[in-house]
Amino acid sequence: MFRRRTSLSLSAAAALLVGAPLLTACGSEAHPGAAAVVGGERITVSQVQAQVRAVRSAQDGDEQSAELIRNTGQLTRGTLSTLVFQRVLERAAEDAGVEVTRRDVQRARARAEQNAGGAEQLERMMLQQRAVAPGEIDEAVRAQVLVQKLAERLGADLRTPQGQQTMTEALAEASRAMDVTINPRYGAWDDRQITLIDSEEPWIRNVSGPGPQQPA
Repeated sequence: MFRRRTSLSLSAAAALLVGAPLLTACGSEAHPGAAAVVGGERITVSQVQAQVRAVRSAQDGDEQSAELIRNTGQLTRGTLSTLVFQRVLERAAEDAGVEVTRRDVQRARARAEQNAGGAEQLERMMLQQRAVAPGEIDEAVRAQVLVQKLAERLGADLRTPQGQQTMTEALAEASRAMDVTINPRYGAWDDRQITLIDSEEPWIRNVSGPGPQQPA
């Protein structure tokens, strides 16, 4: 069914070097403070950072804290990728005439809690398996329901390669229509894969001298 792998893998963290040289942006920003612009609407850096802080706070309180943090080294990029994907999914569903009500989300969450063995168990599972903070579970559940309803409307059986291809094509069409723009420090958006990829644009440079750089 719906897989979080439509967003970036969070497992491979880039090493942070002590005493790293100062980085500065050398490209122009048409939307200052934006991590992405999707369909003309901004996803701000502060929005992304707030979700990252919420996940880190929840991870800090988990008995497997160190492992969870280690396995989500690219949490910021993964979070942004998911936020963009959710907006693309909403557009694809809207184009197909699919609606999800608050009642739909409540029912789906209740079923998920029952299957997980309770609300606390669901929260822990979502945190450990999908890096979703407790306060963002409803949005994750909403995305799940949207995928299910969109697949039904498209006649796409997501258990089959053909069904997955049908869904991917619908999402890719919505993505292209929304003209997704990503702040290059986070990467670039691939309409075909519906995910963030590494950016080849030299938007970040080392002002203290030449040398290889890693995105923030």
